[in-house]
Amino acid sequence: MKCEWLHDDENDPILIYSEMDDERYEVRKIEFYRDGRYGYAYEAVEVGGSGLGEVPVPTIEEIAEDEFGHFVPMKISKEDFEKVWKGIVPE
Repeated sequence: MKCEWLHDDENDPILIYSEMDDERYEVRKIEFYRDGRYGYAYEAVEVGGSGLGEVPVPTIEEIAEDEFGHFVPMKISKEDFEKVWKGIVPE
């Protein structure tokens, strides 16, 4: 999933990519910030302040129903996630 987060706080990411397992728990995550910083997380690795969620990620529909309209989620392919991941995370 790719989710744009519309807000003005420079301490929080503005774009989040999440790979989830069948139960919607995050397996890998990449977060991009307004100032160009980024962070990522997987297994026991946390870089740039990112971490995997401890509860299942809500569905795209649930996220889109945010009453304040702060989130713009979209489903992306595994291949699209991999392109972003490989561009950020060193092997």
